[in-house]
Amino acid sequence: MVRLIGVYKSYDNGVRALKGVNLRIDDGEFVFLVGPSGSGKSTIVKLITAEIEPTEGKLMVNGFHLNDLRASKIPRMRRTLGIVFQDFRLIENKTVYENLTFAMRAVGASREEIKKRIPYVLELVGLDKKTRRLPHELSGGEQQRVAIARALVNNPSMIVADEPTGNLDPARSLEIMMLLERINSLGTTTLVVTHEKELVNRFSKRVVAIDNGRIVSDGMDGYYNYETM
Repeated sequence: MVRLIGVYKSYDNGVRALKGVNLRIDDGEFVFLVGPSGSGKSTIVKLITAEIEPTEGKLMVNGFHLNDLRASKIPRMRRTLGIVFQDFRLIENKTVYENLTFAMRAVGASREEIKKRIPYVLELVGLDKKTRRLPHELSGGEQQRVAIARALVNNPSMIVADEPTGNLDPARSLEIMMLLERINSLGTTTLVVTHEKELVNRFSKRVVAIDNGRIVSDGMDGYYNYETM
């Protein structure tokens, strides 16, 4: 579960990125966080991942109170999250299998756990036949599937996908969103940050819209229109 209670965030350059945000995401939910550039979406992601701290307000993520979380406990909290980026961030000289192995070894997984978990996750994302491929040998959509597999491989409670379709064409974007929907149906809480309203409107999910640092709508109708803000 994620909770932001009266969260404000001001940066050193004077920018007030968030202005009293209240947001609750329950376990198992699928939520789109939408809004124009500079609206505060990225700031919320950075707060959830403990990259930055709130200026004011309370913040809880998967049972961790981030306001007073010790620096030594941050890696443990982050292990409950799987992060998917727009630019994939794969290790270019490692194969698909090796990219996932690296992620599992980073959290101390055993060889037995690695052998059991990676084939399952690669089959889930539809890449079980491409384990030996290097990133440059894959299409953009396939690279993003590897990134999603890497985010899933350590069995996180929640996936945070930050503009996961930003570098993909419409057809591949739809495939990635359908994959995230399937992952959510298996029980993983899913937060997708995007500005692609056409894609959002194809799914009947909860849509949280933010503009100028404030949440301006929060509904389950699966529809979002910038012009209404």
